[in-house]
Amino acid sequence: MRMLDAAVDLFLGSRCAGCATPGRMLCPACRAALPAAAGPAWPTPVPDGLVQPWSAAPYAGAVRELVVGHKDRGQLGHRRVLGRLLAVAVEAAVADLDPADPVLLVPVPSRPGASRRRGYDPTAALTRTAAAVLEGRDARAVGLLVSRGGVADQAGLGIAERATNMAGSMACPSHVVRRLRRRGPARAHVVLCDDVLTTGATAREAQRALEAAGVPPVAVATIAATVRRQAGQVRRSLS
Repeated sequence: MRMLDAAVDLFLGSRCAGCATPGRMLCPACRAALPAAAGPAWPTPVPDGLVQPWSAAPYAGAVRELVVGHKDRGQLGHRRVLGRLLAVAVEAAVADLDPADPVLLVPVPSRPGASRRRGYDPTAALTRTAAAVLEGRDARAVGLLVSRGGVADQAGLGIAERATNMAGSMACPSHVVRRLRRRGPARAHVVLCDDVLTTGATAREAQRALEAAGVPPVAVATIAATVRRQAGQVRRSLS
């Protein structure tokens, strides 16, 4: 293993996202330390009417580096690891539901143009991976939501500013819902999926759009939740 890591470091110059050890982008020790269970991740304050959010980890350390690497640095090798973490959150979200019922995983859409700039849609890719690795469930990823223009980057915005920025920014086109009902399962539970939960404004807007189209989600599932707002809750639930 050490020789392999040394070779990877020599030719690719990569380091572990968790401990910065030269070699693979996630060393065996850091991979083994990733959470195997998810817990509730309510933001503070909770947006009115938000369905139960579940998260696999705090947005810190190796998980944060993996998310940022996949989303902003084109490190597509993180997709399977992050997709599995998202699947962990989905498993928690549907644990009390009939395992015979199908589950539809709906990714929160990127801002217009963001996917073109990146060359791919990170959240959609992770949601597809989560659906593929989810065990014991009939699960599939379905892109029901679209993002409208005029949405600013959320970075640096406060709670109220994020809510205002996201208000009315998503839609679930009627033709997409009709196609889903024609081809999809008669009874299915919808779970909203995203990489990180911060204030809950984005999740609440996505939930609103789905509810308006007649396909309300039963829960929100994310890979991580921000430590700044949910550190105590997430750490207690994952301990």
